[in-house]
Amino acid sequence: MKLYDSRLAPNPRRVRWLMAEKGIENIEIVDIDLMTGAHKTPEYLAKAGIANVPALTLDDGETITESLAIGRYLESLYPAPNLFGRDPRETAVIEMWTRRAEMMAATPLMMAVRHGHPALAVLETQVPEIAQSNRASAERSLKLFERRLGESEWIAADRITMADGVLFIAMEFARMVRFKIPEDMTNLIRWQAEMRERPSAKAGT
Repeated sequence: MKLYDSRLAPNPRRVRWLMAEKGIENIEIVDIDLMTGAHKTPEYLAKAGIANVPALTLDDGETITESLAIGRYLESLYPAPNLFGRDPRETAVIEMWTRRAEMMAATPLMMAVRHGHPALAVLETQVPEIAQSNRASAERSLKLFERRLGESEWIAADRITMADGVLFIAMEFARMVRFKIPEDMTNLIRWQAEMRERPSAKAGT
């Protein structure tokens, strides 16, 4: 298998994070330089079908895109440690929190960076209002995760799961625009510190 990756983007980092948590080391990693448009070349588009990273090309030539889809596939091959759920109930709860993390926090934070960091202007036409509104939306969502982490050590289960990875990686990416958890959100700050201590926090950075 080959993983088409980029060190600049948060979605590929999700896959590297998952691979580090699971100890997966036998997948070839191919770096795609987004700043030079390598994700838009005919060669890459022929494989991935879309100008996005990450993409995982399987041994039979099939290519899977979207970080969570790739994560689920890798979990089926490397089931331990479990990051997506052990039974129907747990899987549904983890999926719920992963979706909340992605839609309410990760996507807005990524948009805040894409439209707010000057170095990324080469990738698209930036709109400052988009950066501002998305950052505000993400900041509002933190209240939900702060409450949750007051009830549980981890976001979705009694152990680390993909939901934790999605939120953590988005927050780390948003450091590019000086995003920071408010000081009064002590549960989130505790959780972030624990996430940063894990070896997976440095996966591919």
